[in-house]
Amino acid sequence: MNDEPERHSRAIEVDLITDPAERTRQEARNGLRQFDEVIEQIEYSLQPERQPFRLRPSAILSLHRKALEGISAFAGVWRPADIEIRGSRHKPPEAYLVPELIEEMCDYVNDNRSKSAVHLSAYTMWRTNWIHPFVDGNGRTARAVSYFALCVRLGYRLPGTNTIPQQIAANKQPYYEALESADKAWSARTIDVSRMEGLLEACLANQLLSVLDEAKTGAKAQ
Repeated sequence: MNDEPERHSRAIEVDLITDPAERTRQEARNGLRQFDEVIEQIEYSLQPERQPFRLRPSAILSLHRKALEGISAFAGVWRPADIEIRGSRHKPPEAYLVPELIEEMCDYVNDNRSKSAVHLSAYTMWRTNWIHPFVDGNGRTARAVSYFALCVRLGYRLPGTNTIPQQIAANKQPYYEALESADKAWSARTIDVSRMEGLLEACLANQLLSVLDEAKTGAKAQ
């Protein structure tokens, strides 16, 4: 990691909202819509006729569209140009490689059913960020896809209100460090997402703990 506090994509963008305050409000609204989309996709994918689960590029595009709808002209579209990430040493692959790399990521998830749900969730979190397939909203979408994959591989929607994506969004530094660790391993062509797995395990424990807290106080878990 370098000294930048945040990782941000930098590429040609077509903003539909120029007012910063209104963009912030729209991002908040879209965040709720994206999570609703995650839940819908989980429930759809858990239907018996949809088994065995297969992660598809169309699901990733749909989650991204919810995050950037009304904000970017590239909502739900693979990035059309190369990109750089301010705050990271990683240089994402060229734009023309994105569709193929996304297919390969989906194949890894679909072909490795013997691997744990946490591993596949961590892999998806890292690999989506590594590919950086969108002009903007990569982190939000990576976290949504990762959570989707985790729940479906477990076979149920996780209970609890303090969700894994919310926890990571609230404290991104461990997340960035886990991404950098996996990036470093991949530079030697080794898949090692153990640090991301550890982060997700801790977040999962916190999310499930919120169920206990809700049960003790009489509140209903979401």
